[in-house]
Amino acid sequence: MSALPPEIRPEQSIELLKQLHILTRDGKLNQDSRRKLKQVYHLYQFIEPLLAEALAARPDIQLVDHGAGKSYLGFILHDLFFKQHAPAGRIHGIETRDELVMSSRRLADKLGFSASMRFHGLTVAESIESEHLPGHIDVVTALHACNTATDDAIRFALAKQARFIVLVPCCQAEVAAVLRKNKQQALRNGLAELWRHPIHTREFGSHVTNVLRCLQLEAHGYQVTVTELVGWEHSMKNELIIASYKGLPRGRAAERLRGLLQTLGLEELGGRFFAGEPPNGEAS
Repeated sequence: MSALPPEIRPEQSIELLKQLHILTRDGKLNQDSRRKLKQVYHLYQFIEPLLAEALAARPDIQLVDHGAGKSYLGFILHDLFFKQHAPAGRIHGIETRDELVMSSRRLADKLGFSASMRFHGLTVAESIESEHLPGHIDVVTALHACNTATDDAIRFALAKQARFIVLVPCCQAEVAAVLRKNKQQALRNGLAELWRHPIHTREFGSHVTNVLRCLQLEAHGYQVTVTELVGWEHSMKNELIIASYKGLPRGRAAERLRGLLQTLGLEELGGRFFAGEPPNGEAS
């Protein structure tokens, strides 16, 4: 067998990389797959320290990946971290499409990963109550979960009191729809010029959605970092939100969240962004 490309780490499963179409059948990297591998490593550098911190607290760390799709992220995390550092841990892929759940199970069986990987055909609401998931979750991820699916992942993480949350939001339309609906009334306020034009409504709505999510997480005691997935060329949605539970004071973040909803005329979305127990015991 010819030497592997230098980008491939020694501990990685060659068969997995072939199954994920990062390596060709003869173990080569083309330009597209080299770029894809670079993206994988870039995302992993953000997640690996969180896994290491969680592992320091307990050996059987539990990670839930919402909107798992083909479980690309879960398989990579297992290959780069769990199989070597956290053999007692477990990765749970949550996906509503049965065919993707079954294909992930088959691949895990084929690669010998099934002891520490589980795939569940569940909605978020079902996953919160499901007996197939542990009560304690350390890390919740949602990579390119479209529109409100990211908010559903946040709701799950808050219900499970997850220690870390890693989000790459995608296709955020809900806030933009409310901005669009209330545009005529809002134009009495000069601030609404920020989203008067349709393209600005879409872009501003996407930005505001993530700002509201960050405030929501801060209002539940999380420390939030927002950065960019540099090199994620295959998607325009490259904003990365990382939240770490620190038990921080919640009141001011909750006030800012409520104030922003009122300023932008988004009060009807309060139930989503104040999901779970309302901060300070206030009704949402």
